[in-house]
Amino acid sequence: MELIVSVSGIRGIVGESLTPDVVVDFARAYGTLLEGGTVVLGRDSRPSGEMFARAAAAGLIAAGCRVIDIGVAMTPTVAHAIRFGEYDGGLVITASHNPDQWNGMKLLDERGLAPDAARAARLSAIRERGEYRQVRAGFEPLTTDDQAGERHVEAVQAAVECDLRPLAGMRVVLDSVNGAGGIHSGAFLTSFGCDLVHINDEPTGLFAHGPEPIAENLTQLCDKVRSAGAAVGFVQDPDADRLAVVDEHGAFIGEEYTLALAVRSVLSRRLGPVATNLSTSRIIDDIAADYGALVFRTPVGEAHVARAVLEHDCVIGGEGNGGVIDPRISPVRDSLSAMSHILQLMAASGKSVSALVAEIPRYTMVKQKFACEAGRIAEALRAVAATRDDFGGSGVRMDESDGLRIDTPNGWVQIRASNTEPIVRIIAEASDADVCHALIQRVRSAADL
Repeated sequence: MELIVSVSGIRGIVGESLTPDVVVDFARAYGTLLEGGTVVLGRDSRPSGEMFARAAAAGLIAAGCRVIDIGVAMTPTVAHAIRFGEYDGGLVITASHNPDQWNGMKLLDERGLAPDAARAARLSAIRERGEYRQVRAGFEPLTTDDQAGERHVEAVQAAVECDLRPLAGMRVVLDSVNGAGGIHSGAFLTSFGCDLVHINDEPTGLFAHGPEPIAENLTQLCDKVRSAGAAVGFVQDPDADRLAVVDEHGAFIGEEYTLALAVRSVLSRRLGPVATNLSTSRIIDDIAADYGALVFRTPVGEAHVARAVLEHDCVIGGEGNGGVIDPRISPVRDSLSAMSHILQLMAASGKSVSALVAEIPRYTMVKQKFACEAGRIAEALRAVAATRDDFGGSGVRMDESDGLRIDTPNGWVQIRASNTEPIVRIIAEASDADVCHALIQRVRSAADL
């Protein structure tokens, strides 16, 4: 399998497409792009992470960078450390939600953002040409910082805007999937007064179940919420930037509702714009409309959403995959911020998770993925666009800023290449499941998938 390089970073199979040599090259290229400077280095808990972190440190130091190693850490912790220290960038060794045979790299700039298109192109050119910066003297020794996690926790705690006393003694189950979130997330929740039941909390990288926080991977959490009589269950992905939620009945409420509840929580206290991507549910638009707030839509990818958050001075942003961005903390998805906003909404409203979800307009969203050779994707998109009349003709809107999204009077469907896997994704949303499946089938037929 080829190395995947996209707006979401670099990912590959350990020992195949991703080797220490590859990591050294990308790290040297990034250090060259930064012309030295100070870089925060972190990693999730995968067993291959230490090997790749050492390779990354070597590449950065070779290019004249000063490296601050914060060890096993959540991706949002790295981003917050960059902001706190006013450093020049960051590098995270992680494959996020991908299975354990994968690993990868996320590169962050001086604001904690993934490099924009221009800088990414320069980075690729440096690596392809082998035009690395190489210092010959004055190497800065690698230093460590073991307080970055605590500072991240304290920043999210300081951003709380409501009375948390109603949460005292409320039982919460947290599943950290034996990822980076297991180190500091438990103490974070107990600081809110919660009675915590923490499962899969050892940061071994030996994932207790599929690491992506989707329904089929949450049976253990759902069972634990019911047996413990908990008010809510949370699950993080391996680098703890995404969060999924289980209600008090042990039912997974759907990954789209993490951002929806966080948006309602924030807008109930502070009005302002919201940013999300084109694949996220229209429930965000419905919630924003309740408060008279604008919604800015971007292509899929955390970096696109984060830039929109900063550009439009949004009070919150994120993606429908369980990613919540609170710009007061850092411009990346942050499971701690997501938990904070949901718990604040519960505390302020006095309502259960299921009651809060029941107040939100409900749609059916169907997501499917198919193997598709990279060379065929553009052809497939053109074939789908040519069938506009099959979707309703003049009443249809098409957006080609990220693959192809087709909005019809009854729902919408999007086909796009994945940023993280060698697949094409088709997503449809409507009030009725049959409409979703019909929209997907039209796209599949046109695209010959």
